[in-house]
Amino acid sequence: MQIIDLAEQTRILGQVAPTLKSLRQEVESVRAGEIAKPLREIGPIALRAQELTMQCTQQVTLLSTSQYAAMKDGHENLAELVEATTHISLAATLCTFAIHHRTEVLLYEDVDETPTASRSTLAEATEELDRAAMTYRQQAQRLSYRLASFAARREDHQLIAQAVDSPGVPTPPKEHAAGLEDAGPSAVVAGTPHPINTTPTAPAKPATTPTR
Repeated sequence: MQIIDLAEQTRILGQVAPTLKSLRQEVESVRAGEIAKPLREIGPIALRAQELTMQCTQQVTLLSTSQYAAMKDGHENLAELVEATTHISLAATLCTFAIHHRTEVLLYEDVDETPTASRSTLAEATEELDRAAMTYRQQAQRLSYRLASFAARREDHQLIAQAVDSPGVPTPPKEHAAGLEDAGPSAVVAGTPHPINTTPTAPAKPATTPTR
């Protein structure tokens, strides 16, 4: 189990919803126009949505290997974040489909040359972005509350301690365990991406020559 800075993770969670709102506004702006240049108008939005999907996936992966998973409702919260990431990825895919709807006139005959299909697809993309934004707002609020509440921190500390004491889970160093108790689940061990072995190796005793 990695012990990470959950206060920083709360900040990152809180930044996702405004980013999604900005993407949504861009999609709505394109949807309101004629979408005459789909690659130039929609392409950058699709790329940013894909990049955000990767960033969110990396954060969820980090949280899943940290003390966050051992906190109250940790696994349920992780599942919700994974679902939200899926919504962002689907929005990126829908934007790509919207590009295709406007460029297929170059490939096929008897297709609709109006932006109607693209507008409909972009509307679906905004719905996916809205769902993801709502989840990220809720998750940031939940984690912020647990870090701010003494009772919640105490409860989470007990759950984390139980998880650390479980068989097969490496135990953090004693000095870090003390810091964790004082600072709550937002304590951080910098530069320790791998579990730390807490049992120091005793120095070998020098061999003694028996006296005659």
